[in-house]
Amino acid sequence: WHPCHRVGTTVHVAVDGQYVGHIVISDQVKEDSKEAIAALKAQGVKKTVMLTGDNALTAGAIARSVGVLDVVADVMPADKERHVRALQDEGRSVAMVGDGINDSPALARADVGLAIGTGADIAKEGADVVLMRSDLMDVARAIELSRAVIRNIKQDLFWALFYNACGIPLAAGVLFPLLGWQLSPMFGAAAMSLSSLCVCANALRLRGFKPSATDRIAPIAGH
Repeated sequence: WHPCHRVGTTVHVAVDGQYVGHIVISDQVKEDSKEAIAALKAQGVKKTVMLTGDNALTAGAIARSVGVLDVVADVMPADKERHVRALQDEGRSVAMVGDGINDSPALARADVGLAIGTGADIAKEGADVVLMRSDLMDVARAIELSRAVIRNIKQDLFWALFYNACGIPLAAGVLFPLLGWQLSPMFGAAAMSLSSLCVCANALRLRGFKPSATDRIAPIAGH
């Protein structure tokens, strides 16, 4: 064992049968990794896991440096997929983030697969979402944007239900015997067109969406 094992894979070097030293090989942690994990926690993500084929000591050191508490190391591609399936069997909604060929089975298995745009083509093919930049903060931004879209859809459904609940009885003349209110076909057609315009206008508000990169799905970072 050597202390360098904590930060990378050690390759021992010998020349003419004589040991001359060692080389430590390690992946460089992205500068935004720690910030991205913090943003996911701020969004209410309940569990963040690192799945990696690296050895446990290296994986543990990297995980601690970025704030990930759960690490599964020394895994094969099929093991990543099995781990995602196990989380789903626990009733969790799982998002998988990855960029390599070995991440593709897990990306396909996850409820939402997010592939890094600069990664392998097969990873992007198996993913549901492709992040165009190699920026892990885009994972938090994508979750926040998806929540904004869902809020927008719920708003449209609510107002459409309210609008029709009021307009259909009026147009059908249900209130005419009681109050003398009735909606002419001309105004009814105009009102329906206005309803469609309101839905479109509400959707267009998303063009001005500015993520705060803060805000529940269980992402797993593939490494």
